[in-house]
Amino acid sequence: MPKRIWRQLAATIEGRIFMAGIALALAYIFWLAASSIFIPEKGQLFIAMTATHMLFGRVAGLSFGYTVGLGNGVVIPISMVIETIIVLLFYPLFVVSWHQLIVFERLQRFLGQVSEAADRHVVTIKRYGLIGLFIFVWFPLWMTGPLVGSIIGFLIGLSSVTNVLVVLVATYLAITGWALFLRELHGKVAMYSPYAPMVLFLIILIIGAAGYFMHKRGRDAH
Repeated sequence: MPKRIWRQLAATIEGRIFMAGIALALAYIFWLAASSIFIPEKGQLFIAMTATHMLFGRVAGLSFGYTVGLGNGVVIPISMVIETIIVLLFYPLFVVSWHQLIVFERLQRFLGQVSEAADRHVVTIKRYGLIGLFIFVWFPLWMTGPLVGSIIGFLIGLSSVTNVLVVLVATYLAITGWALFLRELHGKVAMYSPYAPMVLFLIILIIGAAGYFMHKRGRDAH
């Protein structure tokens, strides 16, 4: 990225949020790399959980973590870090693109898709304000959650600091709630068969993939 763009970003609160996201992402990548070197059997699971979370969403990522035997002390923080990075990186890029301060051509299609998803919910959430935004972020449905929620927060006029704080607090509470629920569910199904947690994970994965393709099909139809 040219120095001119870095200077433009550094002059805005969104740019500083973006830089914090880069720092956190680099720290997380370093941790994954170090884990793969020093505890390879665990490091590979951390990477696989990260990929699952990013591809299929929060619930699938959490379920995978419990399926492979990771505990709350690892599964919950990994999920929190992943979703924090997503918000800190992509929310600022959306805002600076919206204001035409900097245009990221390679990201325009993705940011456009996220913006379309936000537009469909912004009127409803604006009616309920911060509470509506909080609830929206909590649900793990396709194209809901922290990134779309943060863009809705921007569209209803929240300041970037307030927006990011509300979205991340809602995200952390949602992750903790779903993690405890899934941990309990995995424990119960494991009582019936040692393979039951894997079956449960595959069901969640299929639901996540189906949600993605249904969303994609509906978007293409428009």
